[in-house]
Amino acid sequence: MKPFTYKWPRPEKQRGAIAIIVGLSMVAMIGFAGLALDGGRLYLTKTELQNAADACALAAATELTGAPNIPVGNFTIAQNAGLLVAEQNRVGFQGTAINQANVTVQFGTSLTSGAWLTAAANPPGTSRYVRCTIPQAGITPWFMQVLGFGTATVVSAATASLVPSQASCNGIPLAMCAAGSAPSFGLTPGQWYSGGFSNQDNLTGSFNWVDYSPPAGGASELAGLLTGSGACLTNVGSQVGNPGNIGSIRKQWNTRFGVYSPDINPNAAGAPVPDRSGYAYRAANWPSQANALNNFLNTQRPANQPYGVPGVANGNTITGLSVSPPSSTVLQAGQLAARGINRRIASAPIVDCAGLTGSQTVPILEYACMLMLHPIDNDPALTIYMEFIGLSSAANSPCASLGIPGGPGSSGPAVPGLVQ
Repeated sequence: MKPFTYKWPRPEKQRGAIAIIVGLSMVAMIGFAGLALDGGRLYLTKTELQNAADACALAAATELTGAPNIPVGNFTIAQNAGLLVAEQNRVGFQGTAINQANVTVQFGTSLTSGAWLTAAANPPGTSRYVRCTIPQAGITPWFMQVLGFGTATVVSAATASLVPSQASCNGIPLAMCAAGSAPSFGLTPGQWYSGGFSNQDNLTGSFNWVDYSPPAGGASELAGLLTGSGACLTNVGSQVGNPGNIGSIRKQWNTRFGVYSPDINPNAAGAPVPDRSGYAYRAANWPSQANALNNFLNTQRPANQPYGVPGVANGNTITGLSVSPPSSTVLQAGQLAARGINRRIASAPIVDCAGLTGSQTVPILEYACMLMLHPIDNDPALTIYMEFIGLSSAANSPCASLGIPGGPGSSGPAVPGLVQ
């Protein structure tokens, strides 16, 4: 009997088998790598676009003031604000700036029905919502193209509106003097109210400088509120006080009009931000001395009108003011359009000014929405004017501001909030 002998297959019989297995494995490995890396890349792009869309919608919603009849010019300002903020964001691992041309800003009256219109399509004044949509096309996969996948497009969108706040931060350090009892406190919408200078820039008349944190405030706090975002408004009933002799804060006030004294560099990092218009109102160019708000919202702000008019060196010529020194920097239309936000429509506490003397404090009765009408010059006897718009808590108040959106029971001034 012959011994059993196993014969191994001839090598040429299995030649290439490993290559087939490796090839099949590579397809699977590429698929898994594609899901992880290409999928992660698309997810990251979606997140970057969403951040940009959120910022765009919130910036644009700031200008949706005056409902239910939002001035038509506000939609163009809102659109430009959204586009400006959107392009400050980046996409593609933060490597590429978002192109304004890829951003769509639209306005609507409802989240669930009706058309979404651009500013050029004349949205109705009842448009309460703004939607920013940002696509990123032509994303070529790193691995999945081996499996036949082509370029991808990612789209993000965000919708914002003005919602009641639990706290807002657009308070100026001026208190309106109550001339009557609630609910109007004797104040008439559209009327100009005045405060006259006395020594050390203290005011007398229909309003007074006010300290939101007595007795710790003073000139530096007031100056910071005017150049910064403003005071974060405390609850009605909170105590405010007299800041005492505050010295000059005229130059800080004037930055809101795009007028910068030589010691304030408007181009420096952290420089005070102006409003979108520096156009000023005084008896010389607005003889009625009342109801300037509509002109400001519908004509001057959409045009980014600077302090002055085309062909005029500065606004002193039309207002009769002497804002000086001549070396002050006056921002022009393009600069105001690129930098400005809502800075001349602000809230001021309504108080009993009779008790606002010495070290005494008085409670906040309500907040007034005011239009800052003009810069302050160096005349020691100058009278400052502001226009009373209405209560800041009113449903149609234009006192939209920075702040924290509140809950269902909140009734503070309107602030931008994401709704979708």
